[in-house]
Amino acid sequence: MRQIPSAARLLSVAALPLALTACSFSTPNAAPKAAPKAAAPAAGSSAAAAAPAADPDKGLLTGKQLKAALAPVSFFPAGFTADPEDARDTGERYQLPATAEVPTPDCTKLGGTSWTEITGITGVSFAQNAYVNKNSSEEFAQEIDVYRGTTATTVLDALGKISKACPSYTDGDTHAKVTVTEKPLAGVGDGAWTITQTSTAWQGGTTLVAARVGTSVVTVLVSSSTDTGLPGGTKLTKQLVASLTGKA
Repeated sequence: MRQIPSAARLLSVAALPLALTACSFSTPNAAPKAAPKAAAPAAGSSAAAAAPAADPDKGLLTGKQLKAALAPVSFFPAGFTADPEDARDTGERYQLPATAEVPTPDCTKLGGTSWTEITGITGVSFAQNAYVNKNSSEEFAQEIDVYRGTTATTVLDALGKISKACPSYTDGDTHAKVTVTEKPLAGVGDGAWTITQTSTAWQGGTTLVAARVGTSVVTVLVSSSTDTGLPGGTKLTKQLVASLTGKA
């Protein structure tokens, strides 16, 4: 029904720790009674500091891999074409994650394709695109974000509380009130939520769906002129979950 370009992604700057080098001293003119044994490197020594740190992104899917997991053009109904302005991904590299404090959620982000930004949490890789029917202004938007550790669970938990923080908001296009309702979606991924948006100024409605698959969070936006968007949103989410199962 409408499309709001996603906001620019945030990058954080990582602080680099300083390695302390310990000095060793020997006593002059003293002959050793036996061959000296190699001492284990003390904590903070240059030898210890030289040990490579574990890669926090090891095993996580890249943007290139996520792009391949998105639903293909053949999935969408006739009349829908790709919107080139909404197609983007992180490629083969990872970006630094970031977490911004969000004391008051910006509920209007629910009207955009990258609505996960309402949580203030940015992952290390992502891929997204959208398909639009120019004749009806209907839209299918799909996105997959990948996070380190258990952050994907944190993100999904936050998305599961959206309707409490945003029971309604004002649509930027029609300036009408949008009502937000939410419920769990059983049997999809490692947990899923559907968020339905309706307004007396709209013909039809918009449904957002979020589902977790391991370290990935799938998010979908479907706007429809004939229903709330729930059937199409559920179908697209299941497609993305199936493409990630065993990989994420």
